[in-house]
Amino acid sequence: MEAMPCQERRVGASLSRPSQGSPEGEGREPLAAAAASRQLRFAEPGPADSSPSPDSSSGSSCCENGGCRPSSSSSSPPCANGEAPSQAGASSQLKLLPMNDQIRELQTIIRDKTASRGDFVFSADRLIRLVVEEGLNQLPYTECTVTTPTGYKYEGVKFEKGNCGVSIMRSGEAMEQGLRDCCRSIRIGKILIQSDEETQRAKVYYAKFPPDIYRRKVLLMYPILSTGNTVIEAVKVLIEHGVQPNVIILLSLFSTPHGAKSIIQEFPDITILTTEVHPVAPTHFGQKYFGTD
Repeated sequence: MEAMPCQERRVGASLSRPSQGSPEGEGREPLAAAAASRQLRFAEPGPADSSPSPDSSSGSSCCENGGCRPSSSSSSPPCANGEAPSQAGASSQLKLLPMNDQIRELQTIIRDKTASRGDFVFSADRLIRLVVEEGLNQLPYTECTVTTPTGYKYEGVKFEKGNCGVSIMRSGEAMEQGLRDCCRSIRIGKILIQSDEETQRAKVYYAKFPPDIYRRKVLLMYPILSTGNTVIEAVKVLIEHGVQPNVIILLSLFSTPHGAKSIIQEFPDITILTTEVHPVAPTHFGQKYFGTD
């Protein structure tokens, strides 16, 4: 028997669109509303590492002696000194995977300087897959009714069309395979941004996106958010191509409080998904993952 056509009744709130036409329709609600029913609790990262962050001099951090702590009165993770890691609205825009022993072990191996490259890459790929799959949970979907081989009509869901990935080269490319494993036909764009060694200012050298990226929801991939400068420049390039910040989901593995705060202050509508907010980020990630350390 043929499958019944999918119903158009909305389940998750949709994303808003830029002024150009969109294949999914118009009048969408912001991305923050789409994920409101799937808020994630904030995990406690534990004591800070003894060594200072390599990016601590580039901006003040709201956590002087440790990671952000969970709060019983708010879903936003206040820091040790009581200051939130971002301005108002961060509770809906900054999301962390629920902490468990599996994630904690993967984080430990990635941070361990004695870990072999094989163990490092294996653990990084596992953590990337967890982040990518939770990123897909933030996308809007619709209800769908299909007919099973026994003739039973099953009410399920399907993700809306019009998604794409964008990796910030080079470390962001480590996350591409994890996204393709979950969405085998997804389009992926690339941005190359490098920082000046003296001024620490990020400069865009290369950008290539799907031609209709302004109609798509964007999964921006960058594993380590340290100062946030690279991501801010990447988002500016996407905006120049017609992409609105409220349809961008930033997928990362580790973030510093300063990095997350800088990005959300610059783009209050963006969504950041990560596994840990900690003053010290494993900035060796790209070198060790690609074997150039």
